[in-house]
Amino acid sequence: MFQGNRIGVVVPAYNEDLLIAPTVRSIPPYVDRIYVVNDGSRDRTCDIVSEICRQDERLVLINHETNKGVGAAIATGYRRCLQDDLDIAVVMAGDNQMDPIELPNLLATVASGDAGYSKGNRMSSLKHMNGMPPWRRLGNWLLKWLTRVSSGNYKITDPQNGYSAASIEALKRIDLESLYPDYGYCNHLLAKFSVAGVKVVEVSMPARYQGEKSKIRYSRYIPKVSWLLISTFSWRMKAKLASFAAPSATSSALERRGFPVKKAPAS
Repeated sequence: MFQGNRIGVVVPAYNEDLLIAPTVRSIPPYVDRIYVVNDGSRDRTCDIVSEICRQDERLVLINHETNKGVGAAIATGYRRCLQDDLDIAVVMAGDNQMDPIELPNLLATVASGDAGYSKGNRMSSLKHMNGMPPWRRLGNWLLKWLTRVSSGNYKITDPQNGYSAASIEALKRIDLESLYPDYGYCNHLLAKFSVAGVKVVEVSMPARYQGEKSKIRYSRYIPKVSWLLISTFSWRMKAKLASFAAPSATSSALERRGFPVKKAPAS
């Protein structure tokens, strides 16, 4: 527990047999549940996590039979956090890039109720960007502006940082089934939270690279995510109109599609 809140950590993993063990073993003892979502790995990721499960009763292994994408893996983990009635759901990637030392800072804002979603920000200073390749800095800068327009949240600085903590109440307000299944999930999630009225804050932290090879190919990733963000902008505009104009008879249908519907206060 952390400040009276039950914490679940979602660890998406695809072919991470070299880094999954140090990732899982570094997760602090105050975390109540650890959900490793093995996303159709073809290496020894599943075997390694299965062995660690015998040593750590907090650990739960969830297997996708095929590779569905990191966004789909995280959505699976989020649903399990909801099912197990936890209070805060954290995402820590299986490549050991997310330093557990920073976790209390992410949790504190959500635990206090000051925000529904907190996420890391590596772009707050040049010092924090140390070790980040120039082409990645450029890609992050471009996607920052596209995500701001798409989500309507112009305070976002580092939308590509997936190290995050979300309250269960925040997750209940969005449609996880429609979350983008690949690496653009983090941008899509910010737009969903914006539409749902969930407050988002960023927590300054340094980039962390430990020799792992990124699975993202920016030459393909940026065009794909750019198109996603254009589509998301259109969805957000429709959702904004629907939240004010929807008749009560269609409210439940709109909510199922992920649109927030304003309801009259009880008399």
